[in-house]
Amino acid sequence: MRGEESVRLAVDIGGTFTDVVLELGDVRHSAKVLTNVQNPELGLLDGVRVVLKEAAVAPRDIDVFVHGTTLATNALIERKVAKTALITTKGFEDILELGYEKRFDHYDLMIDMPPAIVPADLRFGVTERLAQDGSILSALDEDELVAICAELRAVKVEAVAIGFLHAYAHSDHEKRARDIVLRELGEGVTICVSHEVCPEIREYERFSTTCANASVRPLIEGYLTRLAKELSDLGIDAPLFLMMSGGGLTTLESASRFPIRLVESGPAGGAILASHIAKQCDLDNVLSFDMGGTTAKICLIAGAVPERARHFEIARTYRDTKGSGWPVRIPVIEMVEIGAGGGSIARIDAMQRIKVGPDSAGSEPGPVSYGRGGELATVTDANLVLGKIDPAYFAGGKLPLYPDAAKDVLGQQIGAPLGLDEFWPAAGVVEIVEENMANAARVHAIERGRDIAASTMIAFGGGAPLHLCRLAEKLSIDKMIVPAGAGVGSAIGFLRAPISYEVTRSFPMVLDHPDMKRVNQMLDDMAREAGDIVRPAAGDRKVQVQRVVDIRYQGQGHELQVVLPEGTLDAADAQWIHDQFETQYRAIYGVTLDNVPSEIVTWSVTVLCEIDDGVSPTFGEGEATEIAPRSHRELFDGAQGTMLETPVYWRFDLPVGAKISGPAIIAEHETSTIVTSQFDAEIDAHSYIILTRKEAV
Repeated sequence: MRGEESVRLAVDIGGTFTDVVLELGDVRHSAKVLTNVQNPELGLLDGVRVVLKEAAVAPRDIDVFVHGTTLATNALIERKVAKTALITTKGFEDILELGYEKRFDHYDLMIDMPPAIVPADLRFGVTERLAQDGSILSALDEDELVAICAELRAVKVEAVAIGFLHAYAHSDHEKRARDIVLRELGEGVTICVSHEVCPEIREYERFSTTCANASVRPLIEGYLTRLAKELSDLGIDAPLFLMMSGGGLTTLESASRFPIRLVESGPAGGAILASHIAKQCDLDNVLSFDMGGTTAKICLIAGAVPERARHFEIARTYRDTKGSGWPVRIPVIEMVEIGAGGGSIARIDAMQRIKVGPDSAGSEPGPVSYGRGGELATVTDANLVLGKIDPAYFAGGKLPLYPDAAKDVLGQQIGAPLGLDEFWPAAGVVEIVEENMANAARVHAIERGRDIAASTMIAFGGGAPLHLCRLAEKLSIDKMIVPAGAGVGSAIGFLRAPISYEVTRSFPMVLDHPDMKRVNQMLDDMAREAGDIVRPAAGDRKVQVQRVVDIRYQGQGHELQVVLPEGTLDAADAQWIHDQFETQYRAIYGVTLDNVPSEIVTWSVTVLCEIDDGVSPTFGEGEATEIAPRSHRELFDGAQGTMLETPVYWRFDLPVGAKISGPAIIAEHETSTIVTSQFDAEIDAHSYIILTRKEAV
């Protein structure tokens, strides 16, 4: 520990950049380095060394280390996972192939369904069957299971997922099967059982989640083991926490067992940051906008709480269409994610239209302007040509860019086919990617019954501040916020997240006939299970318990979430839960269903401990009193459709209360805020950039 000052470190490994943030008391230091795709821990260590040197902090002084990574997600998307088998109830071997038994696009006659997460030749059925009430319909055939293990050994599987019918409620057969498989295959094979990974109804999603967890666990366990050793060798012995997709932190041990919970860890950190800012600024309705090098993420936040869900799709294969990926049931912060990042590739399609993404140039080779062998035009190349990026100070000046190369590739690949010259190919690419993001935000808000124009947009990530004003123009949003350190926003969000763990159970209960005695016993058991993970890491900090239910009208196939009241529940609470459900249902769908009882399907208990001390650090630079631009450069203004001579301000020259009228560029270490001619900017008491629409003249 360095005196009385807390030293906290966070690292977010993205598809293009690895972001590192170190908070030393009320001062923040940051770095952005290219992600090392083959050995991500090496890029991480490079960034850590940079901030340690800048802050003059020794590795042993680090008190807390928080980490989020896309490693699990990328492995699943690229199918670079362990050779995995599924053992299931005989007759259910093809659940992963059948899915929801419907097409995700009814009008495409040439549709290709996504490949099953486990191929048919590695799916095995064993005789066993428990009824929904736990009674044995068919005993587990242990001899048959031993024979299956012999086949698995012959084909050298690396991981086994075990998922039986009704195991979410009655796990005896899964536990016995795990013991036999472990005995037959040995410790070298990863074994995951569905009642631990996803104890919920709906066998397709439960089996898919268990298989995904099993297939990435050897990779993540190996990575985390190497990382822990590298950090120890560097001299960092602080507790290591992993960011989860639901917005909480978990321990190294828990993350190694259930790596599927890490798949959206980076975007979750950004949503946590936006929620923190919403609470600071007393904002009821917020649109969180996170744009990095590979993707853009949009999240709705009400009352400083991001929307959450228990369903997510990985590795969508068909134009980002819902239903074209592998479903997993894990706690996630609800957001829409699209292939619209700085590295998103631009091209001309068969109908002579500009198309952007969803594929990305990533960090290797990266955009053409990186000078690292990239050959395809990207959004970053377009932003460079339009003056939104300083070629000499990209990523804090650590990665020089080549504007002539960017202009040439855009002219050849975009301009020549369409007959466009000068800056117009770049303007076309940026206009398309901005419209893609705006449309995704519109649809996301409409699906949830929200008025997006009434929201305040909070933008972070290296790319979001470059585009937020144009998005606001398209969405009729009048106010935006860019926090300090926006370019590494997700990593900052990691340091605001609580240590937490969520336990779920499926126990259908119609609220007309509640069994509150059983419910209270179940909720207490779930709280103990989650607390056993959180309390050792929490130390002396106060622990909270949050409880929610997934509820629907009886007979429906999908649910809404309602927060449960505190304390022991009784029959009066059942009516209160029903009323809360109908209020939410009416807000989203505009109607309620009279005389149809409501039914709770799944119960969730989260135990959490806040580790954020409430400090809002600033960067380690003094504030200047003069408001003067450091330079000028040509900037494309989309609203006016022309290049304008534009002043460039350094963010840390701007004192609290400073006001700037657009068009203007406010530059900082890892990004720049582009203030278009439609907006004014002001620095508030938190050192945030507040952008507001100019009044019509």
